[in-house]
Amino acid sequence: MDTGRLLNEFPGYLEANRLARPQHILHLQRWAQRYLDAPADPALAPDDRLRAFLAALAQSPGVTDWQVKQAEDAVKLLRQFAREMQSAAGGVLPRPPATAPANALRADEQGGPATLTAAWFEALSDEQQILRLRHYSPKTETAYLDWARRFAAYCRMRPPAALTEGDVKRYLSHLAMERRVAASTQNQAFNALLFLFRETFARPLESLQDTVRARRGARLPVVFSRQEVQRLLGCMSGTTGLMAQLTYGAGLRLMECVRLRVKDIDFDQGRVIVRCGKGDKDRVTLLPRALVEPLRAHLARVQALHRADLAQGHGEVHMPNALGRKYPNAGREWAWQYVFPSTVLSPDREDGKLRRFHTAESNLQRAVKEALRQSGIAKHAGVHSLRHSFATHLLEAGVSIREIQELLGHNHVETTMIYTHVLREIRPAAASPLDELPADRAGMAPDERGGAQRTG
Repeated sequence: MDTGRLLNEFPGYLEANRLARPQHILHLQRWAQRYLDAPADPALAPDDRLRAFLAALAQSPGVTDWQVKQAEDAVKLLRQFAREMQSAAGGVLPRPPATAPANALRADEQGGPATLTAAWFEALSDEQQILRLRHYSPKTETAYLDWARRFAAYCRMRPPAALTEGDVKRYLSHLAMERRVAASTQNQAFNALLFLFRETFARPLESLQDTVRARRGARLPVVFSRQEVQRLLGCMSGTTGLMAQLTYGAGLRLMECVRLRVKDIDFDQGRVIVRCGKGDKDRVTLLPRALVEPLRAHLARVQALHRADLAQGHGEVHMPNALGRKYPNAGREWAWQYVFPSTVLSPDREDGKLRRFHTAESNLQRAVKEALRQSGIAKHAGVHSLRHSFATHLLEAGVSIREIQELLGHNHVETTMIYTHVLREIRPAAASPLDELPADRAGMAPDERGGAQRTG
């Protein structure tokens, strides 16, 4: 088999079948190449060759145990891919190995097949290209491809050309009636399948009016009181504490916070500029005065880290869209660096170049979860609750709903109006008319505890 072709197509196989996280794919390809380039006795069996390779790797300076395990996974996945390439003429790809990572392709809960046929592999590759051509967000791309896989498994990998609107209706009804998924989950699946048929299969779904779909009831967002916000932030420190304060003080979404760049913080005018927010829109929001000095001190540390990266030949950040080609040197400029950078350099999935990306959003999520536990706040809340609290507390302070809409970046004021309902919920309840009656006129006499009790 052509090992060059095998290595070149290996990343696409891992990504299309979701056998590894995107940030790990390049590492797996490098371990696979190192395995193929390593000298080996041709008389050795494949398993013996792998054991010899791992033993030699473990003795290499600077290689840790987790890297040895990652190399082992890479080689096993490479072998699986080689077997699939050899058997591709048969049509059906084999099941992923038992050693595949935890986020490997999963079967539908009703027992559908968990492996992609050649036709579905090609269809999902086409859908991924279309999603990227339309500039859909990476998270939307992941969600849509996952729903396409689940739908294919539900239909037991029947060829895409043989699928009809009836299959889509039955699957959506299955989600609503049998799986009892949340309304938002079912709507996401509905939109993903509409995109799959309309854009990938070029067969728009015309009549889905009678599909059983879950109705989403009215839900109020979880909001902290001002005292709870103070307790929560008091249990946080360091970079994640600063991120949580900025999320609450500026009303940011999680990804808007972690993707902030140095140029987007305007200290002179006291504002934060959110670039490419939800809906690919820019907006301006507040920069809390209380965070000016902490942010300046934080950015001084980040700038020192950036200078150290430059001294080592790195220091280039990922640039959005095609700006990296238009301005080749802009990625090394201080203004484009992330406000909350990662602690490690990572290879870019597009070109393999080592860059310092933003910190993982899970770091802030875990920190808020731990702070909730420490503060004793018994609410099912998360990072986004800080944004809800920002809007509610502004409304409570008398800021107009239109201004809050602009700060949050909502398309419609109706979306922002939900915080008026939240405000009614957290205001003190109205007094009962019984409590307004004088005790003597109501036939009540105060008891010795200061309350009232009915007299004779």
